[in-house]
Amino acid sequence: MEKKKFAVVLSGCGVYDGAEIHESTMTMLSILEQGGQYQCFAPDIPQYHVINHLNGEVMDESRNVLVESARIARGDIKPLKEFKAEDYDALIFPGGFGAAKNLSTVAFDGADAKVNPDVERVIKDMLNLHKPIGALCIAPAVVAKVIQGVEVTIGNDPDTADAIKKMGSKHVVTTHGQVVHDHKYNVFTTPCYMLDATLLDIKGDAGLVVKGMMEELNK
Repeated sequence: MEKKKFAVVLSGCGVYDGAEIHESTMTMLSILEQGGQYQCFAPDIPQYHVINHLNGEVMDESRNVLVESARIARGDIKPLKEFKAEDYDALIFPGGFGAAKNLSTVAFDGADAKVNPDVERVIKDMLNLHKPIGALCIAPAVVAKVIQGVEVTIGNDPDTADAIKKMGSKHVVTTHGQVVHDHKYNVFTTPCYMLDATLLDIKGDAGLVVKGMMEELNK
């Protein structure tokens, strides 16, 4: 049987200004553990800003989202513009503030956020083919902006949940070990580091999302 192909969309490298590294790695590991394969993608755009992850301060420099994401992907990554929905079975977004700062403006504009055009396109393309879409941590808010009416979870953060509701989507309160599957839109979400978490929690949450997506693909 041919392995299911996942497209993993990254948003930089590092929780405060890019993709969350643990969530990204555990997502890729889970895909492999469950018999799938993956290709990483990222938009070829400037980061919103660069954060010193030691002290949390903004640094006076600029970086590129694709170049930074290549750190996590060990160089095996493609520009998001090259993504074609017909070539992949599933699409998944690890979290990290990059999802809310680089893939969208959720971090700054909440319910009024704008989504990067390529990110919006790939979500809609997969949606039109009813292929599974996964999102971890804060990334479900990006999906909720694109697919208005979708049911997602980011855990129990009241402000983000309220923003999702104002987007016209639905939020479900969850904790670790829980995945929300919106059957209508075929979207799978889980909280990860939107809650206090250990690396084991992240491995578990990412694994459950990938498992749900795999089960849907193997029906």
